[in-house]
Amino acid sequence: MYHFSFNRRQFIKNSSKAAAGMTILSSLTSSASPVKRLEPKVRFAVIHINHPHIYGMINAVTQGGGQLVSFYVKEPELAAAFAKRFPAAIPVRNEKEILEDDSIQLVLSSGIPVERAPLGIEVMKHGKDYLVDKPGITTLEQLAVVRRVQKETKRMYTIMYSERLENKATVKAGELVKEGAIGNVIQTVGLGPHRMNAASRPEWFFDKKYYGGIITDIGAHQFDQFLFFTNSTQAEVVSAQTGNLHFPQYPEFEDFGDVLIRGNQGTGYIRVDWFTPDALKSWGDGRLTILGTDGYIEIRKNIDIVSDHKGGNHLYLVNQKEAIYIDCNDSALPFGEQFVHDIINRTETAMSQEHCFLATELALKAQKHAKKLTYQK
Repeated sequence: MYHFSFNRRQFIKNSSKAAAGMTILSSLTSSASPVKRLEPKVRFAVIHINHPHIYGMINAVTQGGGQLVSFYVKEPELAAAFAKRFPAAIPVRNEKEILEDDSIQLVLSSGIPVERAPLGIEVMKHGKDYLVDKPGITTLEQLAVVRRVQKETKRMYTIMYSERLENKATVKAGELVKEGAIGNVIQTVGLGPHRMNAASRPEWFFDKKYYGGIITDIGAHQFDQFLFFTNSTQAEVVSAQTGNLHFPQYPEFEDFGDVLIRGNQGTGYIRVDWFTPDALKSWGDGRLTILGTDGYIEIRKNIDIVSDHKGGNHLYLVNQKEAIYIDCNDSALPFGEQFVHDIINRTETAMSQEHCFLATELALKAQKHAKKLTYQK
């Protein structure tokens, strides 16, 4: 169906480390308080799990009324870890068994990024909806084909922008903005630092042709948040830059990127990097600042290093009436239920298809036209 080559032996070696870390990383998206699961209404399957985001995706869909029935994972170590986590799901021999199963309505995937769009195209052609980890598409050429097939099939191609959809403080911020708590939003500043953990990474992680580049990959979250909070339906990349500033041993890797963006309802700044230091008790000090005409919101997604607040999901609100802190750990995450509703009713309550594609299009354009940073030390 689609092919690429890299050192499989090294990948399998690193996969065992990745499999061990999947459960740990997936726990970062779990709820602080018990969440009621809806009765199953949609049968879904999983194809490829090369990133632990798949666990958060499954959790969201299951809580919303989905039932995981089968999976195909080609790497033995990853398959074993997955089967242990979901013993009721049936392992199958190949993708075809899932694609041709008419009882399955939805396919989830967090495969190697370059493979995600080709798989999604096949999923839609087989009459199923598709929920994929970001980056859901790695080139503008892939995007053009995905858009065409989505239009022809009328299936959903949804990218899981988890920094918004799976972060309770960010969801709460959306509610406050909708209520008018900070007036009209005019700018977002999104910071997406990540920890490198080079020893646990598979070989494809360091080669841009497989992951798409740092803005395509990590930056996809930030473009989604920019469009959502400014309510922009059109936007252009004003400037972008990327570089490999610290890891010369990985010549096809990028460890830093930033972007200025202008939309029809606001502006934005995005910075992403792989420089989270080891002393931080989180994989990244992710932050989002939302500037409005009557105030602002700052979200500290995973950790708050300037206070005694534990864990993540911290929100600060300052407007004309108050300056307050809100612990958002008990807030709801509505995406899963909305998404299942959309599958059944062919609606767009969780995310519109155009928003999904536009966020990725902007990331891909910023990546393609980014100026290269080089510094001599």
